[in-house]
Amino acid sequence: MPEPVNQTFFTSQGPLAETIERLLLETRLSVDAALYRITNPRLARALGQVHDRGIPVRMLVDRNKYQETAITRQLLADNSLRFQAIYGRKKKGSKLHHKFAVLDRQIVLTGSYNWTVESEEQNFDHLLILRDPDLVLAYQQEFERLWPVEA
Repeated sequence: MPEPVNQTFFTSQGPLAETIERLLLETRLSVDAALYRITNPRLARALGQVHDRGIPVRMLVDRNKYQETAITRQLLADNSLRFQAIYGRKKKGSKLHHKFAVLDRQIVLTGSYNWTVESEEQNFDHLLILRDPDLVLAYQQEFERLWPVEA
């Protein structure tokens, strides 16, 4: 049976990292992620595994936060992922506060869920999985708008 076009998950109903990891590992063509923070080792490993399979992984991360955690530094150093650390719209001090990933230009993972241990174990957060082509295109276009900026 095909997956629904869109799905919603809540941390109040259980962990979400397994769902994100499964979708990342099923990726065949590309991952474009704009993430405020990533401190969840399970998700960092999954991104590394995708990259190790030769699949392009591009990451935008918040310039204020990306060097705060060893996991992010290690992920970016060990895997030679293509990444840019950027500020928000007001530059220094403002945030890249997005929390989304576009997988294979066909699926979007988004919501309040940060890819962090805190979101997984402590916070009330949500994850939306979008497969609607118009919504996927909107997220891909936002990623492309931000990607060429100067780091």
